[in-house]
Amino acid sequence: MNAIEIRDLSKSFRGMYAVDHLNMTVPQGAIYGFIGENGSGKSTTEKLICGHLVPDGGEIKLFGKDYTDAGVRVRVGALIENAGCFPGSSVYQNLRMQTINLGIKNPDEEIARVLKIVRMEDNANIKFKSCSLGMKQRIGIAMALLGDPALLILDEPINGLDTDGMRIMREILLDITKNYGCTVLISSHILGELEKIATHYGIIRRGKMIMELSAEEMDSRAQTFVSIKVKDTKGAVSVLSDNFEDVREEDGYIRVYDVEDTRSIVECLIRNGHRICELKKNKIGLEEYYIELMSQKEAE
Repeated sequence: MNAIEIRDLSKSFRGMYAVDHLNMTVPQGAIYGFIGENGSGKSTTEKLICGHLVPDGGEIKLFGKDYTDAGVRVRVGALIENAGCFPGSSVYQNLRMQTINLGIKNPDEEIARVLKIVRMEDNANIKFKSCSLGMKQRIGIAMALLGDPALLILDEPINGLDTDGMRIMREILLDITKNYGCTVLISSHILGELEKIATHYGIIRRGKMIMELSAEEMDSRAQTFVSIKVKDTKGAVSVLSDNFEDVREEDGYIRVYDVEDTRSIVECLIRNGHRICELKKNKIGLEEYYIELMSQKEAE
């Protein structure tokens, strides 16, 4: 069963489509990276799934049932835009108020559970306004996890975090899916971080889904390349271009694409008097794949 199935979903504002007949499938247990430029429709789609907006048309199913089904709605937790906490209240007090809103039994046990998940069990008495950005994002996730949801929807939770904050967030999201059986739909502009945890991707552009693929499919489609650093970059590019089909100069390095045998590259350079300072084999990451895909779509 899929956690989310969307078919032909549309939402317009003042006659302009923010979501344009979108199709989307999120497998149960996945960490689904929702990718797109600003204004592409990511947040609007998430708000439609959460019931914060009413669609113009289309179908949203969660765990096989219509998204308006009361039994399904209680299985969804979300953090969209911000946590909506009271600045002068403590972390515990904010969570306690949310347990009252949700009608949760044994609230203290539930608060202790979610604080442990987000690595904040020792910070319950700190006022929200005194928390760092990373802590505030984790508090928001803790609030979304109250009631043990089966689906967690997160809008840009790692934006603005420092390196340590992003590492902790990665660990939390992996823990949520692995140990608590939760499906995660997460949007982010930090594709390098998303690539470390996502099992599936959906790429949206101008309100339309242009591609969905698993992490394994993305990896198989990404071009391999040999990255080389030499003293005479211009001369080496000229030599390599005469012998290999796709040679590019990028950020002071030479990249030779889709060549499995690095020996042929080394022999070519040495034969033509070029000394190799650095050589490594690599593969295009999610960010480069996305930029290349967007460039292709722009050219169509």
